[in-house]
Amino acid sequence: MKKKILLPTDFSANSNNAIHYAIKLYKEEQCEFFILHSCYVPGYAKSNLLSLNNVDQTLAAAKEAAAEKMEELKKQPSFNVTNTNHTFKYLIKIGDLTDNLKETIKSNNIALVVMGTRGETDSKHLILGSNAVVTMEKVRACPVLAIPGHIAYKAPSEIVFPTSFKTTYTKAELATLVEIASLTNAPIRVLYIQKNLDFSNKQIENKALLNTILKPTTFTHHKLYSQNLHNGVRSFVQSRDSGLIAFVNKKHNFFGSIFSNPMVKDLGNNTNVPILALHNLIN
Repeated sequence: MKKKILLPTDFSANSNNAIHYAIKLYKEEQCEFFILHSCYVPGYAKSNLLSLNNVDQTLAAAKEAAAEKMEELKKQPSFNVTNTNHTFKYLIKIGDLTDNLKETIKSNNIALVVMGTRGETDSKHLILGSNAVVTMEKVRACPVLAIPGHIAYKAPSEIVFPTSFKTTYTKAELATLVEIASLTNAPIRVLYIQKNLDFSNKQIENKALLNTILKPTTFTHHKLYSQNLHNGVRSFVQSRDSGLIAFVNKKHNFFGSIFSNPMVKDLGNNTNVPILALHNLIN
């Protein structure tokens, strides 16, 4: 059964780079890639059919322009390399990006979203583009992998997984982390920013469970003492030249909401590091 991967595009260089990254990451795997362009048209709302009367002309022009750009995208080398493992579907949808992503994920049983960290309309001064941040926070039905726009694909040297051991993870939640580690032969570095000297019984249980889930991979445990959590993750990644940061974005976990502004600034400073946002599947 083919793995279904959703690749949003605004036809920017960053989104194109994310597409190429995903194709290379899964080059040996059976995959069906869904290339989605979400086109926002002012005044259009699916819930208000009367609005179509006022935006018909604008809607038609937007669809035509998007179709032309999609045809140009198809000429990219990544789509013209013979790889019997991969098939592609090209989608153009009108409306809000988040709504279109959720709809596409649900209707096509998507397993992973891969996107660029900044889009065509995002300020270059932003650390992570607004679409990437919103997608990681709001699209919770499957993992989201955000790729910095200026780096070419290479297998990560290691994957950093910060945890407080206060969260009970499940095998399903960490499946994509284990998969990517296995595909790339990248060891997982489980990072604990230690504030208390002793673990609670619950933390001990959760650590043992995590070890069981990560057993198919190579992994090691690491501690940093008396550091700010966000700074600790950033310094650990930078000092080791780690290749990817992965985390489970659960509500009320030790990160709080990981994409609160301070966390965006801290993690986003690692602009050479892709970020894999996993989610609590029951949320």
